[in-house]
Amino acid sequence: LQSTPAVQRIFGQGGWVPGDAQFVGNNPPGDAVITYYQKKRHIFGDLKIDVLDSAGNVVGSIPSSKRRGLNRVTWSMRTKPPKVPPAASAAFGASVGPRVLPGTYAVRMTKDKNVYTTPLQVITDPRAKYSAEDRKANFDLANKLKSDITDMAYSVEQMNAIRGALDERASKLPANDATAKKLRAASDAVDTIRKKVVATKEGGMITGEERLRENITDVYGGVVFYEGRPSQTQVDRTNAIHREMADVDNDFKAWTTKELPAINSALAKKNLPPIKLMTRDEWDKSNASEAGGSPTATEERFKMFERD
Repeated sequence: LQSTPAVQRIFGQGGWVPGDAQFVGNNPPGDAVITYYQKKRHIFGDLKIDVLDSAGNVVGSIPSSKRRGLNRVTWSMRTKPPKVPPAASAAFGASVGPRVLPGTYAVRMTKDKNVYTTPLQVITDPRAKYSAEDRKANFDLANKLKSDITDMAYSVEQMNAIRGALDERASKLPANDATAKKLRAASDAVDTIRKKVVATKEGGMITGEERLRENITDVYGGVVFYEGRPSQTQVDRTNAIHREMADVDNDFKAWTTKELPAINSALAKKNLPPIKLMTRDEWDKSNASEAGGSPTATEERFKMFERD
């Protein structure tokens, strides 16, 4: 098991018109490269490769090959991306996680009961003009945004679960039943709250329906694809969206506190099961996954424009 120092190359974007003497060559790797040798194919037990920070926390898990001989895998030097609230439009800016800070990490290979480790040095691109303090400020804001996006995803999926339960119970009753009408009205009320968070029509800017989700993922994308000190505007927008989302959460909590007991009482009279809120622990367990991994398609798209 062996790794070489990995340089976190700065992102370059642009376009150019090639001439008749164009030279095309491969860029240096933008990921950490890890090489390992297996005398024979791994058959029994697990085989996994994790990357740990100086505190021993797993910050990346890398898909590994079990074949014999030399194997080479890469790590994007990023933590896992945020869980994005479901909506009508894609959030490309939030498809990758924050880049880890430069420093010394450990690569740990677990082969059944055997464990092998090797250090991995992550280095800042020598062309970068920002300081270590600027880089830390960027990393902290990226993680704050990531946390807020994930919290937002929980809130939206909570609302979706409530709406789904309301609609499902209403479908079991006659269309003109008073309780069914009450359930459908409650579903519409929750949807009104949800529409404060996410766009429900495709088109984004075209429809003019960008909401908190679209705004926060836009800020996140601007921060996560640059590693210098974030602008004051980015900091201010982050704080403003955080406050607005807190207001929406309070509105939803007030609705559930006021309306859900009466709804469940009406459901009991119809011999229908009550509606329960999904807890954060339940949501976290359903969305649990390993961190890090290989670069995503979006990150690869940005790498097309990297040049020395």
